[in-house]
Amino acid sequence: MTPIAFIALIIGVPALILLIYVFARGSVGLRRYILTRIVLTLPMVFILATLVFFVMHILPGDPVRSALGPKGTPEMVARIREQLGLNEPLIVQYGKFLLSMVTLHFGNSLVLGHRPIIDEMSERFPATLELVIPAAILALLIGIIGGTFAASRRKRAIDYTWRIYSVFIYSLPIFWLGLMLQLFFGVRLNILPISGRIDPVIGTTLKSVTNLYTIDALISGNWPALWSVLQHLILPTVTLGLILSGVFVRMTRINVIETLHADYIAAGRARGIREHVLVYQHALKNAMIPVITLIGLQVAILLAGAVLTETVFSWPGMGRYLVERISTRDYTAVQSVIAAFALLVALISLAVDVIYSLVDPRVRY
Repeated sequence: MTPIAFIALIIGVPALILLIYVFARGSVGLRRYILTRIVLTLPMVFILATLVFFVMHILPGDPVRSALGPKGTPEMVARIREQLGLNEPLIVQYGKFLLSMVTLHFGNSLVLGHRPIIDEMSERFPATLELVIPAAILALLIGIIGGTFAASRRKRAIDYTWRIYSVFIYSLPIFWLGLMLQLFFGVRLNILPISGRIDPVIGTTLKSVTNLYTIDALISGNWPALWSVLQHLILPTVTLGLILSGVFVRMTRINVIETLHADYIAAGRARGIREHVLVYQHALKNAMIPVITLIGLQVAILLAGAVLTETVFSWPGMGRYLVERISTRDYTAVQSVIAAFALLVALISLAVDVIYSLVDPRVRY
């Protein structure tokens, strides 16, 4: 099983179970809403892929000449363009691209030895997933804890501290924060690695199964490799997680404050229920409903942040791969990666909508 197939399996099976549950237990309106969202996802991905295809072909430059460099003779350029089908009419190339998306083949890279793009994505996507998931968890933890503390101590020093933090951290350029963390923890203190996913020497001992290095190290019981992977994850995860935590702090704070003014909270205070019980066991649960929606909206920002984070930390993920392919005008790879990102964002947004409807029984479609 390839890494991309393994990831599709672990993501697809829970998603399928969730859909089966919703269609079995959900209302008619909810089922109709989910079917509508699924149907609308396809034209959204199609429109985005179409825009990317034509924009990439309008831009000046020749990907074949970029790949061959100054040593490429006109005969070599003509031969490779013929092999890749770049001499065909644009509408024919567009039709082949759409067909490759439908079949999930995506075609071959124009510049990387004509390797199948699905092989490239199998190597790169697990790296991005391994970075994005802990970064999202870190952002949520900081956001929920900080926002709740700020809301429960409104107009006190800790409230102002968290409000200033949320504005300051969200306004920082992600590449600048990454560089500062590299300089301090990697160069000055020399306690954390500043690039890559694993130490090159230890990496030769790790058997790749899923290309998720943490899982591969756990499966094989390679503890030195696991330690090296976790060390390499710290700085990029903290960089991406801190930047995103600011918006979660503000959202959590606002919703907890609003919930604390609800009638049932006032009734709880009148009955003598302790304040921390009201905040953490009652108000926080209801305040999390809008935050769940925000998670889906932040997926696109998370992936965009991963592009910069992977570039700064030389992280071999999809973001860095996209930057490299754009620089070489690799039409096929750029189109395929953006289409994959669009599909991922659409699927996560759909999953968030389903979870939202299950968490909040007041939602009706």
